[in-house]
Amino acid sequence: MTKTYVLDSYAILALLEDEPRAQAVADLIVADTLQLFLSIINLGEVFYIVWRRHGEAAARAVGRSLWQEDRLTIVEASWPRVEAAARLKAAGGLSYADAFGLGLAQELAACLVTGDPELRSAAARWGVDLLWLGAA
Repeated sequence: MTKTYVLDSYAILALLEDEPRAQAVADLIVADTLQLFLSIINLGEVFYIVWRRHGEAAARAVGRSLWQEDRLTIVEASWPRVEAAARLKAAGGLSYADAFGLGLAQELAACLVTGDPELRSAAARWGVDLLWLGAA
């Protein structure tokens, strides 16, 4: 059975910035037996953070690279997904972008890959499996 993962912005940025748990994300990307997803809202968050830190050219290069990654499916923000994210956001404790990652993981019954402390507690509250990248 294929295991499904949703990468959030934290996971992508950890990989891009070569943070301590970057290898865990890289291992997911090269594993043939996994399905990987990323909400387009989380892609937008990665895009603006890279733009702020490294400039427009770097952000555009990262965006192109993520769109071209065969192992990664970027998921559009349809109205049902927007509504689900809004429900999660309304419950409190999450940024709007985080709510899209959590909502997508919930929709797909997938494991959410993150190191974001707010998502750690929200995933437990909403019954979503987590691959934790943050500090213990």
